[in-house]
Amino acid sequence: MPNTLPASVDDTLDLLRRGNYVADRSLATALYLALKLQRPLFLEGEAGVGKTEIAKVLSATLGRRLLRLQCYEGLDVAAAVYEWNYARQMMEIRLAEASGDRDRDALAADLFSERFLIKRPLLQALEPDPAGAPVLLIDELDRTDEPFEAYLLEILSDFQVSIPEFGTVTAPEPPIVILTSNRTREIHDALKRRCFYHWVDYPNAERERAILAVKAPEADARLAAQVVGVVQSLRGMDLYKAPGVAETLDWAQALVELNQLELEPSVINDTLGTLLKYQDDIARIQGSEAARILAQVKTELAASTAR
Repeated sequence: MPNTLPASVDDTLDLLRRGNYVADRSLATALYLALKLQRPLFLEGEAGVGKTEIAKVLSATLGRRLLRLQCYEGLDVAAAVYEWNYARQMMEIRLAEASGDRDRDALAADLFSERFLIKRPLLQALEPDPAGAPVLLIDELDRTDEPFEAYLLEILSDFQVSIPEFGTVTAPEPPIVILTSNRTREIHDALKRRCFYHWVDYPNAERERAILAVKAPEADARLAAQVVGVVQSLRGMDLYKAPGVAETLDWAQALVELNQLELEPSVINDTLGTLLKYQDDIARIQGSEAARILAQVKTELAASTAR
């Protein structure tokens, strides 16, 4: 049963909370306005901060279908929007030639009817749905080429797709569109102007502990506080790739599996591969640097507890 859209920013925060997503108020405000005004929401930020998860949570909590378009270099209309089922069309032509009971004009019209049309995520998002407009996730848009961005303009402007042999498909109700980018390149201004924009930053320590409490409740509170403290320290260093929230959760869950109730330098050294993904970063942190960071985190936590 589909749920109604949130009626306020507070309702949006509650909706995200029901989907186990710990958001700050600025993100909830951007999402509420995008839903209320039926505008795409463009989320930009480092990898692993929870951009993609927002679309998944919306789909689950609103009871809407999730359509995901994973972007990559070379993505084209055939993979993103539609293509004709050429193999089936050829078979239809052969059958018509064998039977000889259909004229050419009727056959040509039939070959480009809906039953030969293979619908990809962008076209599926424009179709009516009894559960309400679907959630369309266009993930990692920065991986695509600029020509594909230009093609998106028609869809995001008028929520319609033009198919030369078939006609124009227009959405009876605009889909809920979430676009994400890891900012490996700049997205064109013309596309951004059609969206509401929000930068999804790394959470502060308090919110990251709240995320751990929701996503990894089996982690001991002391362990969770130490994990967050170490991760926050690492993000302040000049690493090739700082750990995101996804890595924080992976690390906490790995430590739980190892029956750890608190961090130790040797455990950090043994499990850095769940937190950092580049050997240069791991080599820099392993050993004395890991011990120094952990000692500093424990001192700060002890001081905050004493206050």
